[in-house]
Amino acid sequence: MSKFARMAAIAAFVAASPLLAIGSPLASLGDVDEARTRGAIVWDVRPAEEYRKGHIPGAVNIGDPTKVLRGTNREEFLPTWKIEAKLGAAGIDPSREIIVYGKRGAPQAYFGRFALRYFSGDNVKVYHDGIDGWAAAGREVGTAATNLQPVALRLNPRSEMTVTTDQVIAAGKSGADPQIVDVRSPDEFSGDDVRAIRGGHIPGAVNIPYELNWRDPKTPAKLARGQVRDNGGMSLNDRTTLEDLYSALDPVKETIVYCQSGTRSAVTAAVLEELGFERVKVYDASWLGYSARLDAPAERESFVNVGLLQGQLRALAGRLEQFERRFGAQMPVAEHR
Repeated sequence: MSKFARMAAIAAFVAASPLLAIGSPLASLGDVDEARTRGAIVWDVRPAEEYRKGHIPGAVNIGDPTKVLRGTNREEFLPTWKIEAKLGAAGIDPSREIIVYGKRGAPQAYFGRFALRYFSGDNVKVYHDGIDGWAAAGREVGTAATNLQPVALRLNPRSEMTVTTDQVIAAGKSGADPQIVDVRSPDEFSGDDVRAIRGGHIPGAVNIPYELNWRDPKTPAKLARGQVRDNGGMSLNDRTTLEDLYSALDPVKETIVYCQSGTRSAVTAAVLEELGFERVKVYDASWLGYSARLDAPAERESFVNVGLLQGQLRALAGRLEQFERRFGAQMPVAEHR
């Protein structure tokens, strides 16, 4: 019996147990229709301006959860009481059935699901094709904002869904040997693209970029070059293709998934759950947190040249100043997050 056949049998047993079953993390278009009929909460995780232009009727919006529910520096979850206040004010109760969506393939939707699951939600699914799939299917697109009844929340974080930096370091030292999946780009993994205090990756990690879950991982680049007209290539691969993608991993073994700050890793974590992996954990602090611990070993380690970076920033500031003087107007200040 193959690994995935064995896991399918286990999954069938789990699904039969009401105490253990959480169901598929993924929702089809039909699932969304049925959930709406049952009165499920539909959470649109796109920016407010996109929500206002058109959304699934009845969907609620509080902005991008990777920004709304996390701090701006370390990109870790806000204190639980703040999460309770933000979700509660919007009527987003993790104890209810919830469908989360954004644009097709948006990691923010998967992070929204991860956040709700982490804060004790059991019946939460991601609609991967999002507003694009909804509109393409000819479904009604609404523009009226939905305001749900506020709810008082008392959330209990599920620490067993995640691992900390200390736990990742300790696992490496003890020889516990969990499977570690790095879902960042190959350049981030190799240390050539440095987005934190250090570049590189966690020793022993395998690099499977999250975009490989899509039918065509090059779709964003093709859109930018005008080679395709829509983001249909960002639809999720079929199950057989996904099983082949992760065939080198053991579905029974503990699997730690990480990226830069825990957003992209939520995508692969959900896909692995869908495939029947039993012990999937998100390393929420991810490379941003790991690289900041200089005692944490890294492979393909590289460092930011702060002096060079400062020089480049000064040069850029000088060019902007010249531009402003030339055109006689002050450039608008961009918001940095």
